[in-house]
Amino acid sequence: MTGKRMPITYKGRSLGILVLTSAQLFVGAMHVLFGALLIAFGASILRATEAYNVYTTVFGLSVIVFTVYIWRGKKAGWIGTVAVSLFVIAADALTVLNLPSIPGIPTFAAATEIAYSLLVVFYLLQNNVREKYLG
Repeated sequence: MTGKRMPITYKGRSLGILVLTSAQLFVGAMHVLFGALLIAFGASILRATEAYNVYTTVFGLSVIVFTVYIWRGKKAGWIGTVAVSLFVIAADALTVLNLPSIPGIPTFAAATEIAYSLLVVFYLLQNNVREKYLG
């Protein structure tokens, strides 16, 4: 049998988009939950600051909103996800380098968040993915 193999899809979405949206929903939900707990119970956990508490909650909500747009195939989802990921890379890189950033970003999590955000950006920059969202 010759010809191209059909890509694995779910509800018309590629396996890559399914994995991305699942991971992003998890990341967003964890940040919203963690941020809400920090806001509710104070910043004593991890020596977090009010700025970080709000930042992590807004980050989580943004990730969830842009993930819904990605799932629906909207340009705003691609742009928003790339923008938020680049912001996280910059803010966490500044934290790792001990330069001014959002006060309270935990250094132990920054490297993982940078790596994850780079994976998200590299995936979204693939020609076939970028063309799907940007036309």
